[in-house]
Amino acid sequence: MSTATLSPDALGVDYLEIRGLTVDFDGFKAVDGVDLTLLQGQVHFLIGPNGAGKTTLVDAVTGLVRGTGLARYRNKDLLAMRSHRIVRAGIGRTFQTATVFDELSVLQNLDIAGGVHRSAWGMVRARRGVPSYVADALDTIGLGDLRDRPAGVLAHGQKQWLEIGMLLVQDAKVMLLDEPVAGMSAEEREQTGELLHHIGTERTIVVIEHDMDFVRTFADIVTVMHAGKVLAEGTVAEIQANPRVQEVYLGRTAEGGEHA
Repeated sequence: MSTATLSPDALGVDYLEIRGLTVDFDGFKAVDGVDLTLLQGQVHFLIGPNGAGKTTLVDAVTGLVRGTGLARYRNKDLLAMRSHRIVRAGIGRTFQTATVFDELSVLQNLDIAGGVHRSAWGMVRARRGVPSYVADALDTIGLGDLRDRPAGVLAHGQKQWLEIGMLLVQDAKVMLLDEPVAGMSAEEREQTGELLHHIGTERTIVVIEHDMDFVRTFADIVTVMHAGKVLAEGTVAEIQANPRVQEVYLGRTAEGGEHA
């Protein structure tokens, strides 16, 4: 039996539970009654055509737009919380364009991001050395040799890895990543996929992605969205074999090898 068919409680893992999530913009339902269970230990991909509601769903879960229904993590109702409290609850996200402080060093970016869990007094006190959680994040994302370089001079892929590192120092247990490999080289995509699987063993990783080669290679579970609803969910093989998915989304990809 696939782990996707077992309850999270039976698996003994953390999970983000979404039930009936709806986002309504003046009568237009950008997200329409979505149900998802996103498990720790899985790299879970959200795919679908532009306008399917993928990013809006993440915006609702992270407090950037108002949603109704349920989005619960560790018995906390995320839809009733402000964005900064959602971060403190262990939910982190990235955007399609990396949001790092270009003029600050890699190390300073990580240290500032880690401040979400420090007191105001701790933020202004002089730091002695590099905190262990920052050093660990540097090692994990492979930027230790660039720790003193301004983030603005990093290559595109390195900036994305830095953003993931900033989530690590925030101790984000749920990471919602919006097109993290867009614009990356093939080598960078491979390294990013390996990074996600490495950090995903103890976290819930959710990736919005259009690069179907990347999805096929690194997805544990795939959810296909269309017109604000969940069209299908399963492994890559199950999604590729689904006639409805082929009709709505994967048809040209399966035939022409295009990225959706």
